[in-house]
Amino acid sequence: MFFLPRNYRHAEFRQGLLDSLAVAPGIAAWGLMTGVAMMKSGMSSIEALLMSVIVFAGSSQLAAIPLLTAGAPMWVILATGFCVNLRFVVFSAHLRPYLMHLPRWQRLVCGYLTADLSYVLFTQRYPHHGGDGAQLQAQQAYLAGNCGVSWLGWTGSSVLGVVLANFIPTNWGLGFAGILALLGILCSLAASRLRLVAVGVAGAAAVVSFALPFKLNILVAIAAAVACCLLLEQTPAAGREEA
Repeated sequence: MFFLPRNYRHAEFRQGLLDSLAVAPGIAAWGLMTGVAMMKSGMSSIEALLMSVIVFAGSSQLAAIPLLTAGAPMWVILATGFCVNLRFVVFSAHLRPYLMHLPRWQRLVCGYLTADLSYVLFTQRYPHHGGDGAQLQAQQAYLAGNCGVSWLGWTGSSVLGVVLANFIPTNWGLGFAGILALLGILCSLAASRLRLVAVGVAGAAAVVSFALPFKLNILVAIAAAVACCLLLEQTPAAGREEA
């Protein structure tokens, strides 16, 4: 779908571009900071550039970098990346009805290019899947434009961070810029009481378990938030609240 010329000529492709451009500055700040962080962690330029282009997963990259620097066991690094990206299992399950009519290779490309905000913007634009051929093409065109901006913004800024890492003073506070980008994404997604509870539980668990080695407090925070939300979703009140 991302390589079909008819999608680029569709009006929804341009709409997807415009919607993604609104959040592109936050993605760019996050990517720039990640590129600098990879170089400051001791990775070679080739390793950092390959990670920027191949691994399109900012949160798991940020979680893995300090573990790599600390010499953490491989299973800890893999488990951290797996847990941080568990949300994409939910995303892919939700997107499955939208994409099952596509060939497998196109679904795989879509899975690689779909990020948090592109998923959110797409599902807001198309809350219900299905429709006739024209509707399906409109959905594909919108997702292509949406994901294209996200991937280019992230990869371009990440590569720029790798290239300029040795020329950017540490006191510029790029780490703080990345935190602000993450907070912006967090605030845009925390749209229900259940999600706010998850944020609070994860934050509290991360602080309480901060002393754990190898940044394992990240795993504790994720596990605590998931367990709490699973319990709350069983209650009638949570069932009426949009997840």
